[in-house]
Amino acid sequence: MAEYDTIRTAQVGARGLAIDEGLRAYMNKVYGLMSVGMLITAAASWAISGLAITTDPSLAAAQLGGDRYLTDFGYAIYASPLRWVIMFLPLVLVFAFGAAINRLSEAAAQLFFYVFATSMGLSLSWIFAVFTGVSIIQTFLVTAIAFAGLSLWGYLTKKDLSGWGTFLLMGVIGLIVASIVNIFLGSGTVQLAISAIGVLIFAGLTAYDTQNIKNTYIAHAQQGDTEWLGKAAIMGALNLYLDFINMFTFLLQFLGNRE
Repeated sequence: MAEYDTIRTAQVGARGLAIDEGLRAYMNKVYGLMSVGMLITAAASWAISGLAITTDPSLAAAQLGGDRYLTDFGYAIYASPLRWVIMFLPLVLVFAFGAAINRLSEAAAQLFFYVFATSMGLSLSWIFAVFTGVSIIQTFLVTAIAFAGLSLWGYLTKKDLSGWGTFLLMGVIGLIVASIVNIFLGSGTVQLAISAIGVLIFAGLTAYDTQNIKNTYIAHAQQGDTEWLGKAAIMGALNLYLDFINMFTFLLQFLGNRE
């Protein structure tokens, strides 16, 4: 009997060790996918802003201020009705991705994620027309440090954060509604309030999503269900990517220096 218990304990310990090693590899995959998505967004945003903004008056379709102008392309995506399509395209794609994830292969889901990241780069390229490049970089670094700390806490904490989910989701829905309404109101005070609340909500979501990604892996690994985990890693990367992007854009309202 003692020998059986020893063997069983060894098996359980080996299984636990395998889950721990698998979890580390899984989290590395999630953060790796998220990082690639961020690079795609940054590259797309920078490239598109380079086509949209010029200092050459002969190429100007409209003046931004000082010696900076919008090209015809910039006017089309920032000032024409097309801007509404560009603004809401990432939101449409993220809902479509959530609806289609179960029918997509892992490769197709990953490609969809990168397409979404590109669309987000197009949607965010306007920040180069409004804020200085230095303040954009500074805000990005502040966001990266805050995100890393929050995600690490979410991964390591023994506190159960699952109860935050409903509250944070309601907060996100409220932010979306308030942001759409303020597009028409154009209130600076309301925008600052939305940004302050948005930073807090997505800070909480960063920790919550990290713990949820970790718990999802452990639950499926213990059941031996590894087939679904490939797409789960992509969904996890998407969630953390959205947390980072939203926290960055809301912080930019406070830390960004306008041109």
